[in-house]
Amino acid sequence: MRAALHGTSAWASDRRRRSSDRGLSTIEVVILAPVMILFVLILVAFGQLVDGRGAVDGAARDAARAGSIQKDQGTAMAEAKAAAAANLTDICVGPIDVRKTSPGFVSGTFFTVEVSCQVRGLAMLGLDMETTLKATFSSSLDPYRRSA
Repeated sequence: MRAALHGTSAWASDRRRRSSDRGLSTIEVVILAPVMILFVLILVAFGQLVDGRGAVDGAARDAARAGSIQKDQGTAMAEAKAAAAANLTDICVGPIDVRKTSPGFVSGTFFTVEVSCQVRGLAMLGLDMETTLKATFSSSLDPYRRSA
């Protein structure tokens, strides 16, 4: 008989323990879900910054190479801007700036450009931070560049 009573009291205390834990999982989800979503959004935002950095570096490389094979400086800048714009169409949210930073345009020297643009980055989280990325690249002026 004692065993039967002991089993009944264990069952009752187990039932009380389970009823006091009710709703605890719901509270945990309500508290942790926004934190997890914010963490994922931060990862996506930083991923966009890394992707933007790679794209701007590549655009500067392509712009310098496109300009270095042209006959004159005016054509070189036009081709450099076109190359940078082609690389950054889906990456930048503002205008794409391409500046020549090397002096002159003489064979045997370098054609250096700086490419900059603004990327989304952390703006998607509501943080109004300046995210202008810049990259500089140089390419030697080809002695056998285009003559026409």
